Amino acid sequence: MRVLGVDPGLTRCGVGVVEGVPGRPLTMLGVGVVRTPVDAELGRRLVAIEQGIEAWLDEHRPEFVAVERVFSQHNVRTVMGTAQASAVAMLCAARRGIPVALHTPSEVKAAVTGSGRADKAQVGAMVTRLLRLSAPPRPADAADALALAICHIWRAPAQNRLQQAVALHTSKGRTG
Repeated sequence: MRVLGVDPGLTRCGVGVVEGVPGRPLTMLGVGVVRTPVDAELGRRLVAIEQGIEAWLDEHRPEFVAVERVFSQHNVRTVMGTAQASAVAMLCAARRGIPVALHTPSEVKAAVTGSGRADKAQVGAMVTRLLRLSAPPRPADAADALALAICHIWRAPAQNRLQQAVALHTSKGRTG
């Protein structure tokens, strides 16, 4: 399974591609950050994020895109920018027919570190260890994108089984 993880943000949008299956060593195929100038007009920033994500999709051809689910923060302006960058990532994937999964920050932290309350340093350290890297990816947005991809690889099989079971149960309820 090849997953593009996206840690959305208007100024720094972390991106990372991980390949593997649960229970086996994972491989990082790429990591980086799509950056936009703080002083640029919003529309231009969103286009720059789109172009950056499209380039990653072209280069790495992921089977899935995992995006951090936007959660409520105190700063509404920050939430709006994050939500807009998240929507761009989802749109790019949907346009290509690539399934998108949303994972909360606590889900990602729990999957990678064992604790949903882990800090950025702990996430970076575990990503480094799990992917056998020589140093944590910088900035933290890049490490977070890899963590999203890892989380999806590890959680997707169980989520898929649950979705299939619910769909089967729902279809039997309609016919009976």
